[in-house]
Amino acid sequence: MRLMIHPNEDAVAEYTASYIRQRIIDFQPTAEHPFVLGLPTGGSPLKVYQKLVELYKLGALSFQHVVTFNMDEYVGLPHDHPQSYHYYMWHNFFKHVDINPKNVHILDGNAADLETECRKYEEKINFYGGIELFLGGSFLLLLLY
Repeated sequence: MRLMIHPNEDAVAEYTASYIRQRIIDFQPTAEHPFVLGLPTGGSPLKVYQKLVELYKLGALSFQHVVTFNMDEYVGLPHDHPQSYHYYMWHNFFKHVDINPKNVHILDGNAADLETECRKYEEKINFYGGIELFLGGSFLLLLLY
């Protein structure tokens, strides 16, 4: 693992967003072969999401052929609840870029059978061939495969 130290949160977010952008561009995703991105929620990735939105608005990045999988969701919160990860991701990221809503995958914390929900989620990830790049949470760790 390569450890990179940056002087502040803005520099970390800038580097991370630029790295994600370059990985997507280098991958050359298509509808048949999308780039699969794993995403966290919480405070630490928020600036990264803001930087990615900026890149999109500048025309420097498209999410048209990107598929996302979020790592978690609260059990029992409606999707439109301000504390749910569905709400967080749509409010802070997805609604600001050109991602196809059918390419966004977030666990359903209201599923009748949570174990089945998790198994189906794993099956979806496998359907796409796994996750190409996963953005970690609390200290912004990029997991490279």
